[in-house]
Amino acid sequence: MFRLPAAAAFVLAVLAAAPAPADKITTEQLLTRLSSSIENLKTLRCTVQARERLEGNKYQAARSTMKIAFSPLKVYVRNQKGVEVLWVTGQNNGDAWVNPNAFPYVTLNLDPNGSVMRRNQHHTVLNAGFGTIADLIKGSNLRQDHAYERSFRYTGDSVVAGRACHVLRSDFPQFRYVTYKPAKAESISRIADRFGCGEYRIMERNGLSAEDVVPAGKALQVPNSYGRRTIVCVDQKTYLPTVVQVNDDKGLFEKFEFSEVVANQPIPAAEFSKDYKDYKF
Repeated sequence: MFRLPAAAAFVLAVLAAAPAPADKITTEQLLTRLSSSIENLKTLRCTVQARERLEGNKYQAARSTMKIAFSPLKVYVRNQKGVEVLWVTGQNNGDAWVNPNAFPYVTLNLDPNGSVMRRNQHHTVLNAGFGTIADLIKGSNLRQDHAYERSFRYTGDSVVAGRACHVLRSDFPQFRYVTYKPAKAESISRIADRFGCGEYRIMERNGLSAEDVVPAGKALQVPNSYGRRTIVCVDQKTYLPTVVQVNDDKGLFEKFEFSEVVANQPIPAAEFSKDYKDYKF
């Protein structure tokens, strides 16, 4: 019997969601509540199942548990392989503590925006949680064209892992790579903000590393937006994302599923210390 891939089946299930009742919620209201819920987070615990496309159209899957405190930012992440990352504002000279859980079994001090930590990672640990989703729907002040952000629409309701969700969908068929030449030297992160496309595909397409500064006049191939089709399932009780799926010109680019979400419950300060009893730094 033929079976659809999981990603395709998920999209079809969302497309089959009931049409949005006119008196229930509008696109503007849903976007506002989603943005507000993310911006008002003080703490967050969650588990994230990620699937990301890497160079050569290979996919990497990871399951991670996260603890995050905001203002000031503190992040702890542990994946299914036992790799641990801790980053705390104002500590360790801006580096993250990393337990690779592999030989030589020593704690590393690494730049969270550097090439070692960004290798085969779509996003920096500093954007753990819902930071990337907030950027998708809000856009950067550097953007001259916010057509992608304006393309999101409330398309109906669905149920994800037993949770009733509102579904936001962006269809952006004009997604493509464009040529960009900086007028002056620019970092990859600034170029990504300018186009709202994220840093990973700029590095992948142009053979660059995270620390590279692009000189003035150098021609780059850069996505003109984040995706061709984007689906965000929003929990109807918390108004936080449960699923985010992005497709581009090659198909599935990334998918994140959030579970065991606990928001705005105090997290002891000790849990953001590398000496915490449950950690192996």
